[in-house]
Amino acid sequence: MAILNIIKAPDPRLKVVCSPLSKVDDQIRALMDDMLETMYAAPGVGLAAPQIGVNKRIIVMDVARHDEKPEPLKLVNPEVMSASDILLVREEGCLSFPQQYAEVERPETVHIRYINEESEVKELQANGLAAICIQHEIDHLDGVLLTDRLSSIKRNIILRKMKKLKKLG
Repeated sequence: MAILNIIKAPDPRLKVVCSPLSKVDDQIRALMDDMLETMYAAPGVGLAAPQIGVNKRIIVMDVARHDEKPEPLKLVNPEVMSASDILLVREEGCLSFPQQYAEVERPETVHIRYINEESEVKELQANGLAAICIQHEIDHLDGVLLTDRLSSIKRNIILRKMKKLKKLG
């Protein structure tokens, strides 16, 4: 396993819409393992393939708390089948926007369909942090960033900070 480089905003590669996979093979399974290791090392609760420069519909996540047993999820071609009408506003962060946080409104619950690492089609009902994380990561697969869900004022503040960090880095 390997820790991969996470692409930081602003980078046009983060705005690409990802392609679905036709199958899950050993190469994809190894990539998902590397993505999980990268996410845990960052540290984060979710990571989408475009954040490491891979334009495929793959996300990994683990919303277990530090004092809980890890519960990693590896999702290929995830799609939201339905979402609750109840919306929550929660503070979100993003590994591609280090140390930047913003309040985002999203459905409280989502029902998704995905392919697991054994190439089986599965469905999952998620709520709370898991639902927020899934929606955030699926946004990445569609080329939608955290800042795209903010007012222009908040978006510009974060983007200015990111450009400044990039110059310093």
